[in-house]
Amino acid sequence: MRLSTQSIHGGTTKRITKLLIANRGEIACRIIKTARRLQIETVAVYSDVDKHSMHVAMADHAVCVGPAPSAHSYLLKDRIINAAIKTNSQAIHPGYGFLSENASFAQYCLNSNLTFIGPPPNAIESMGIKSKSKDIMSQAGVPVIEGYHGKEQDSDFLQSEANKIGYPVMIKAIKGGGGKGMKIVLKESEFFESLLSARRESLSSFGDDSVLIEKYIQQPRHVEVQVFADQHGNCVYLFERDCSVQRRHQKVLEEAPAPGLSESLRKHLGETAVCAAKAVGYEGAGTVEFIFDSATNMFYFMEMNTRLQVEHPVTEMITGVDLVEWQIKVAEGNKLPLKQEEIQLNGHSLQARIYAEEPFNNFLPAAGNLRYLNYPLTSNDVRVETGVRQGDEVSVHYDPMIAKLVVWSENREDAFAKLKSNLSDFNIGGLSTNIQFLISLCKHDELLKGNVHTGFIEEHKSVLLAKTAPKSELVSQAIIALILHEENEMITKNIKSKDPCSPFATLTGFRVNHNFIRNIKLSHNLSGETYDCTVEYDSVGSNEPTFKMNIKNKNAKEVSTVSGNLDLSQLNKTLLTCVLDNIVYKCNVAFVDSSIHMFNKDGLYDFTVILPFNENSIEANEQDLSNSSLILAPTQATVERINIGIGDLVRVGDPIVVLTAMKMEHVIKAQIEATVEEILRKKGDSVRKGELLVKLAPRN
Repeated sequence: MRLSTQSIHGGTTKRITKLLIANRGEIACRIIKTARRLQIETVAVYSDVDKHSMHVAMADHAVCVGPAPSAHSYLLKDRIINAAIKTNSQAIHPGYGFLSENASFAQYCLNSNLTFIGPPPNAIESMGIKSKSKDIMSQAGVPVIEGYHGKEQDSDFLQSEANKIGYPVMIKAIKGGGGKGMKIVLKESEFFESLLSARRESLSSFGDDSVLIEKYIQQPRHVEVQVFADQHGNCVYLFERDCSVQRRHQKVLEEAPAPGLSESLRKHLGETAVCAAKAVGYEGAGTVEFIFDSATNMFYFMEMNTRLQVEHPVTEMITGVDLVEWQIKVAEGNKLPLKQEEIQLNGHSLQARIYAEEPFNNFLPAAGNLRYLNYPLTSNDVRVETGVRQGDEVSVHYDPMIAKLVVWSENREDAFAKLKSNLSDFNIGGLSTNIQFLISLCKHDELLKGNVHTGFIEEHKSVLLAKTAPKSELVSQAIIALILHEENEMITKNIKSKDPCSPFATLTGFRVNHNFIRNIKLSHNLSGETYDCTVEYDSVGSNEPTFKMNIKNKNAKEVSTVSGNLDLSQLNKTLLTCVLDNIVYKCNVAFVDSSIHMFNKDGLYDFTVILPFNENSIEANEQDLSNSSLILAPTQATVERINIGIGDLVRVGDPIVVLTAMKMEHVIKAQIEATVEEILRKKGDSVRKGELLVKLAPRN
């Protein structure tokens, strides 16, 4: 027998002792933690590039299922099932994404005598097809939004339906999720190109390019309810989450409970969600998502996610429930551990998603190596959910999320203060992240008041994405950190840097107890401000190295006296204590290649040391990037589509190249009227950030 049985709650249950996790990264690690606590043996699956990943290291066993692209590994049902059978696993947990909402995969598991940790295939199918789910909800009395949810997929027909509904409209992949295959169309002239893009994303992510059209409600809130059902007809809700703060239709910040809801409205939402779950004979963990209008307190069914959600930890924090444990227990045949009246809401929880991306460059994904990684201290009130470690790669093939930071406090105001504090302790170097942007979010007055909607980031981007230059004292701290770091390197190694390209390798030997004058040039990576610094050693009246600094840039000139020291005693931390004009400053610093990363309570300040030998090349690169006749790749990506040919005439706004990076499409449009002179890449090519794709000849 592959499944052991025992009697619980008067019925027969199937005890799971070995579990295969058909996923990767953070969610695989999360499931392994609960399985380990329940004494369940775990099996990981991995692609070639994930061989040395964290989830593989944590699992008891691991099986390779193919090369890096998910279509050739994590989405291959046969390989996943064969891995489970070969390792004598009894059950499969799909996590979220990949095959988690694939009804045929759930059925395949059952046909293979494997327990699928999720709802029945028919429930997945009913809720996974958005048009069908809306019909079911409407018949069950759940309010739905106006739109076209039919089977007809002719492009001209869909456009005519959009015209009838009235713009703006939303194009949504019928089997979509996570913002993939979802496009907002503001006017009729944009419809066709948006439809093609939505279909390509949907086909790539879900294997189906069918879409629906619905009215786009401007400034709605995204409020979703966590539901849970067992095999005995019991179904409960575990309160709601507000996931309105989004970019590119993907959630960035989530909280539970949703702010500003009355207890009666909260109960009504929960009961409506339970009604939706029961309408499809649901089992396991699910989330019923609603579009919520704050002005009228009306809500409309949007979709049901038939899986565990990325943001499930905030629900766990306010209820004290381990939702993964509940999933496993329900799959074993147990009744729900708690009845509705026994589920209590306690305090407030927030989750911030830490992404490898460039918020100040239209949130483009930023694949690369995590050269430096230092997490905040965790506790019962602070969780870090991740699947990566220092030195790991954030691959272009998968979602760019690095980790989730989850906090709990007794009230919403304190929860935001705790989130901001811990974000400042979340230190990453080597690639771009959204941490500084998240810190800005946590300080925004409208967010703190609870005045959120799905267009919040776009509405407030001038404040949230302001490229503020650092104060002069921060530049002084960066300079003294660099000097002290160089000194430590020379003392400990007694040699120059091993990397001949490092800025620290060009220095002549010195000790800070010798007189010297140096010129250092820094660039602040966010604002682009450059600083010319003259540093003179002067230790008069000081017990530690003291320097006179003259810092100039285009806006100001500062002269100051600075002393400081670096504390290397803490694991993976270099703490700078700096005395600047009799004021003590403290921060954590990290040195990656030619960059100085400074982490303090206000966030990250990232500087690059500019050397004389590469100063001209940097300026040339900046000049190239501003040349609109050269179409460059804005991020590491794959060429999905070339829309032009040699000799074609293009006008401002015409789509030139479509790139795919981390499952999302990025359309590069012409900035000038020109003729296509040269095409240097073709469909399917992998390209680096800044790589030349197309040359245009401007028209006079």
